[in-house]
Amino acid sequence: MLNVKKIGTLFVAATLLFAITSCSNSGSKNKSAEVEKKEVNILYPNWAEGIAFTHLAKVALEANGFEVELTNLEPGLIYGELSKDDSKGDVFMDAWLPNTHKDYWADYGDKLVKLGESFSNGTTGLVVPSYVSINSIEELNANKDKFDGEIIGIGSGAGIHANTEKAIEEYDLDFEQITSSGPAMVASLEKAIKNNEWIAITGWKPHFKWAKNDLKYLEDPKGIYPKDVCAIISRRGFAEDMPKAGTFFKNFNLDEALLYDLMGKISDSGEEAGAQQFYDANKAMIDAWFN
Repeated sequence: MLNVKKIGTLFVAATLLFAITSCSNSGSKNKSAEVEKKEVNILYPNWAEGIAFTHLAKVALEANGFEVELTNLEPGLIYGELSKDDSKGDVFMDAWLPNTHKDYWADYGDKLVKLGESFSNGTTGLVVPSYVSINSIEELNANKDKFDGEIIGIGSGAGIHANTEKAIEEYDLDFEQITSSGPAMVASLEKAIKNNEWIAITGWKPHFKWAKNDLKYLEDPKGIYPKDVCAIISRRGFAEDMPKAGTFFKNFNLDEALLYDLMGKISDSGEEAGAQQFYDANKAMIDAWFN
């Protein structure tokens, strides 16, 4: 039989071993949590400026030690996903607020966080080539045949789609909005310009089409199309989980000249390569957003 002293010694040794093992396991879990918190999932729709914001953020985050996943979704799905308590997404960089996406914000805004602004001077409206001789939405009906009675739009989930349906009603336009995608809309625009044809599209700034083509907004005397910012929004708790990334998104902001430079590089070289080129040329400015 063991005496009391030996039993006490063994007990202390066992206790120390348990404590060391527990600390080791705890440390492993903490390290694992830190790794998990370096993974950022950015959700984005297929809009030119959002693609540019998102891929620039990806390049910058990866250069600063983060892993980045990009998920392409329709805007309604993005708002819904980020509002979940167990959201698989973290950030959306192209929320048109406070007006164009007001319905989405009304549905989900209380479960989301505004971090910053990717771009601070967003505008939307009906856009035509500058050679089109009319200047107002009110003149569309008188020139219906020249436009084939169509306004070329983008996806039905976009806020500008709903505003265009409202414009058709408010201005009593004998026009149909054609639902397509951002790239398809641009392709239709460029084809019409090449043939010197009249075309009306749902347009917005920022968008690289303004840098590549001579365009104008049709005047909107009824004020259907509002001004917005391209806000950066996140799931609740994101900035607390990843403070450095949160600071980056709070500081992220491009003016029109910088954004069109970025978009031009992406148009010429592709999303990843174009964003990398822009990052390399503006590294000091972009890296400062982490501080």
